[in-house]
Amino acid sequence: MFAVLKTGGKQYKVQAGDVLRVEKLAADAGEKVQFNDVLMLGGDALVVGAPFVAGAAVQAEVIDQVKADKVIHFVRRRRKHSSKRTKGHRQKLTLIKITDILASGADATGVKAATGKGADVPAAAGADDLTKITGVGPAAAKKLVEAGLATFAQIAALSEADIAAIDAVKVKPEWVEQAKELAQA
Repeated sequence: MFAVLKTGGKQYKVQAGDVLRVEKLAADAGEKVQFNDVLMLGGDALVVGAPFVAGAAVQAEVIDQVKADKVIHFVRRRRKHSSKRTKGHRQKLTLIKITDILASGADATGVKAATGKGADVPAAAGADDLTKITGVGPAAAKKLVEAGLATFAQIAALSEADIAAIDAVKVKPEWVEQAKELAQA
């Protein structure tokens, strides 16, 4: 039996036992993940989804988080303008091993869904999207969450003394005002 799954903007034809390098997933080595975006199932009977096959899934075990080979972009100009420049990039990938292909019953397995790179901000239960505050980017939001401020209500409740005590990131008074407005919304 084989399946065609979609992850990271790419499609892969897989069978049980295959080892793949896919775009980075938010999972650690040894974890079991499930791909719910199955486009087609093959085997005894071919099942094509519209766009996905309902109830089908592919389960895999994460082997490791790796980097791809370095891609070098080399620029050289002609004749007397002898400037050379290299730019490199190594894509972050996840190495997975396909363990099982489920034709139905994917909702009841309880296996963690395979999601993309993961949020730059650590996910906390009931956390708000702190990047909605003007001036708070992904890096500042991550530092706020690490400091224990994951919701708009927590930021809105900060006093001047609390703001001075936070070392991880400099909290601006405008952030507190915007957090009050967003907490009420």
